Amino acid sequence: MKVKKIAEILGGTVIGNPDIEIKDAGKIESAGPDQITFISNPQYEKYFLTTSAGAVIVSEDFDINRNPGSITVIKVRDPYVSFVRLLEEFGPKKEKIFRISGLCSIGKGTDLPENVLIDDFVKIGSGCKIGNNTLVYSNTTIGNRVEIGSNCIIYGNVTIYDGCILGDNVIIHSNTVIGSDGFGFAKEADGKFKKIPQNGIVVIENDVEIGSSTTIDRATIGETRICRGVKLDNQIQVAHNVIIGEDTVIASQVGISGSVKIGKRCMIGGQSGLVGHLTICDDVIIGAAVGVSKSITVPGVYLGYRGKPMRESLKEDALVRELPALRERIKELEKIINKKS
Repeated sequence: MKVKKIAEILGGTVIGNPDIEIKDAGKIESAGPDQITFISNPQYEKYFLTTSAGAVIVSEDFDINRNPGSITVIKVRDPYVSFVRLLEEFGPKKEKIFRISGLCSIGKGTDLPENVLIDDFVKIGSGCKIGNNTLVYSNTTIGNRVEIGSNCIIYGNVTIYDGCILGDNVIIHSNTVIGSDGFGFAKEADGKFKKIPQNGIVVIENDVEIGSSTTIDRATIGETRICRGVKLDNQIQVAHNVIIGEDTVIASQVGISGSVKIGKRCMIGGQSGLVGHLTICDDVIIGAAVGVSKSITVPGVYLGYRGKPMRESLKEDALVRELPALRERIKELEKIINKKS
């Protein structure tokens, strides 16, 4: 595909040679003359001087004069989103193959359309509904009365417990568990713990993607709900009765305790932990490894061990770094006071 055609697809402007033939996309550090790459993070701008790529996608305000060579660029509004669009264009086109394997097990009253993939060794319980163009790969277990929408992909070794509901365009990666019992136990007089029945379900709305080895617990009563457009990374724990709002993204190894309500368009960094029964408002960014112990009611960026507003957390970090010097200063002042006394 020529550069001018790529620019047309992306709605960008070519500066340089529009007739360069591009065969593939590549990393800016290693792309060759027949590849296209992009710059969206300032940390990678240094490679603009040395890249061998045939063309580079950059932002509209990017200064191309920093490179004395004659590299061809395509200026766009958002280089990252444009490059993602291009990866879709150049990526391999996967043909969907629909079949119901003779090595699977399907319970009574389960409704399957013709255009569905039920791969080898899949077990589907009774009374389930699965929509058009949905792919269920090997060794997946789907309980009774589960509903799965259209255009979903359920990769191998996924387990979906009884009664859970999935919308359309849902992707669930391998080894994830949907609808396991929430961690609910009542301590009795003799010190033993009695299991609290977990009678609710998990509801996953449209356009959600869930990574590998993530666990989403069913509600004690009612629903654990993952709202439209949520993206969850690998190895995340979502406890019972949690609600995650639309278009929120959560990185790996995050732990969300029971009955937490997370708003829309939030971003939560890896290894963060949220205490139970909190409310996080819309448009909150929680940094990596943050411990959130109180509800957040004001949009913004929160950092630090106890999840404080970014400005406050950075001030505290600066003060901590000054402690050794302050200690020495106190020692000197003590010496002066002792001499005078």
